[in-house]
Amino acid sequence: MEEKTYDVIIIGAGPAGLTAGLYAARGGLSALAIERITPGGQLAQTDKVENYPGFPQGAEGWQLAYDMQMQAESFGLEIATDDIVSVDFTAEPKKLVAASGNVYYARSVVIASGARPRKLGTPGEGELAGKGVSYCATCDGNFFRGKDVAVVGGGNTAAGDAIYLARICSKVYLVHRRDELRATKVYHDRLAETGNVEFVWNSVSQRIEPNENGTVGALVVTDKNTGVERTLDCSAVFVAVGTEPNTDFLAGAVELDEAGYVVSDESGRTSAPGVFAAGDVRTKALRQVVTAVSDGAQAAENAAEYLAL
Repeated sequence: MEEKTYDVIIIGAGPAGLTAGLYAARGGLSALAIERITPGGQLAQTDKVENYPGFPQGAEGWQLAYDMQMQAESFGLEIATDDIVSVDFTAEPKKLVAASGNVYYARSVVIASGARPRKLGTPGEGELAGKGVSYCATCDGNFFRGKDVAVVGGGNTAAGDAIYLARICSKVYLVHRRDELRATKVYHDRLAETGNVEFVWNSVSQRIEPNENGTVGALVVTDKNTGVERTLDCSAVFVAVGTEPNTDFLAGAVELDEAGYVVSDESGRTSAPGVFAAGDVRTKALRQVVTAVSDGAQAAENAAEYLAL
């Protein structure tokens, strides 16, 4: 590709990255967002967002993500599909190397690479991935319409997945290692309104078993209190047990916490001058669309301030 140095390159094009791109481009900076798959990140795979301000009836995740992309591009944000595998933030300009062989250069960088679903680590999970084991209910749920499925997890994502799947599946087992969900109250209320969700409390996944066709046939769980095993006959297991940051490519370029998230202050500044972090990839207490958008705006504004020095 033709060598060009951008004022700011944003790694990732989820809500944080798209907002950073919007603010940067609108502020007159040359801005490029590099996204590994498609713009929108986890938001684009979310069925419905009910807590984003300005949408009293809620918003479809993919539509909100698409609108964010269109708005940012209307101000001049460029978006490239590529996968950054290494960086050199000590170089001038900063250097980003992609799996494609492309090399990108920028005077400042916003890390908005987000996070990916954490795996269970349960026997059978890897072998049956894509054969009934899924990490995205809204992506794959329709394949199991009218069937029995299981959701593993106890947070907002797991509860939201169970609610979504309950609308199209015959029965949903919601498996959680504790005796109550960590999800916020609104999800509890919605779950109480469903008649086909069965809570499997105080239970941990032991293994995922295939059926005669080589696809998911059952999830075996163990009661933590009694040690008794139970087999849940199901056609799919949807895993929703948290996330892991997409920071493998950083390799010591910026400070990370013990879980691998980027350490930054509230302005997004990282340990590397001219490098900022935004969204789910950074160390923070709350990871939501609204906080990702706020992070993106902060990072872009502070990148502009850095460039002006």
